[in-house]
Amino acid sequence: MSRMGDVLAGFHAAWEFESDSVVIRYERGLRTPKLFQALGERRIPYEAIQAVTLAPGRRGTVVLRAEPRPGADPLMDAAAGQLKESCDPYRLVLPADRETLAEYYADELRAQLKPDDGPAERFLVAAPEVPLRFKAYDGKASFDGKTVAFRWFWTGASSAKWKAGDQSFAIADLSGVEWRSPEVFEGHLRLLRGAESLLPVDQDPAAVVFGLGYGPVHESLPFAGAVLAAVRSGRSAAVVPVARRDPGDIAERIRHLGDLHQAGLVTDEEFAVKKAELLAEL
Repeated sequence: MSRMGDVLAGFHAAWEFESDSVVIRYERGLRTPKLFQALGERRIPYEAIQAVTLAPGRRGTVVLRAEPRPGADPLMDAAAGQLKESCDPYRLVLPADRETLAEYYADELRAQLKPDDGPAERFLVAAPEVPLRFKAYDGKASFDGKTVAFRWFWTGASSAKWKAGDQSFAIADLSGVEWRSPEVFEGHLRLLRGAESLLPVDQDPAAVVFGLGYGPVHESLPFAGAVLAAVRSGRSAAVVPVARRDPGDIAERIRHLGDLHQAGLVTDEEFAVKKAELLAEL
């Protein structure tokens, strides 16, 4: 791979290439998709990528995209192909005059991929961090890493849900998650429990219904991804202690964090917080 710490900055995001992964840092700004802002930063191991493409974009841009392996990223598995192109967290849009540089990094990335990897046997990309919560049209959903809870709103919940009462589901009792984008008609999030027959979502106490302004993608999709990861792993989504990293690697990352700070890609506050996190790993 290229020199560890190389950074390719585009619109709304910057990709930093490390020895075993690419770290994607999303900008915070009015024009940045809210999903990107919610994700903040993601580490994508090269083994989680199955292909890399570079294609012309709109209005004098080129698009570098890393295609994740099926089963490698809980967020993308939960999305199930429903994300708009502009909200795809694996796309990096760059000015067309940087096409040669983008092609270089695309070739470098391709060189790291293993042929015919196929679907991943486990999630390789970290799930969104818990606790998470959001407001749906008919209730409030929360997830603490062990339990999903639905608390109904009397103004939106159906009589069937209201009569069933507020719900709590242990991760061990779930078999999956069904997410339907709120940007299409009748979006929802449903918790799946084995071969149980599915009721209409407005009647199902294991589902919350989205509506205009309720259950937005940047809130409900990370929620679905975190729950799905916990279900698949067969354990709670509690924080796992991180092994101490090599001091040289930490110093290198702080140096490149400083470069991003100087370039205006991270704010003073973000720089201070991230630097403290890195130092804490020593």
